[in-house]
Amino acid sequence: MSTSTAASPSSSVSTHILDTSVGRPAEGVAVRLAARCGRDADWRALGGSATDADGRCKDLPALPEGTTHVRLDFAVEPYFESKKADAQQDAPANRDSGAGAFFPEVAITFAVVPGEHYHVPLLLNPFGYSVYRGS
Repeated sequence: MSTSTAASPSSSVSTHILDTSVGRPAEGVAVRLAARCGRDADWRALGGSATDADGRCKDLPALPEGTTHVRLDFAVEPYFESKKADAQQDAPANRDSGAGAFFPEVAITFAVVPGEHYHVPLLLNPFGYSVYRGS
């Protein structure tokens, strides 16, 4: 009789950001990944990345075995500040004089199960955002 030593499959996470105010990917947004093993457990920072020219983060760290919840933190304020500095033509993006981004950070928390991949896109504009589970 043999005993299986195979590890349980871990979950993985990817994301991308579309700036809906200009209809283009959001490049250069810092994304941090954290995980916890149980609803009452402390968050463990796993690392991060930044979106590429296609608005994608393809190199987020792997999730540890036993992860039940994941949090993605998007630092969007520097992205919008750079857009403002580029004299973006979109009038709503420039409506707040000097106030910076209305949402300087976006934090998305979701539940995971072992062995599944989670793609969580962020649709972003200067005054709102939306997320969904992609494929």
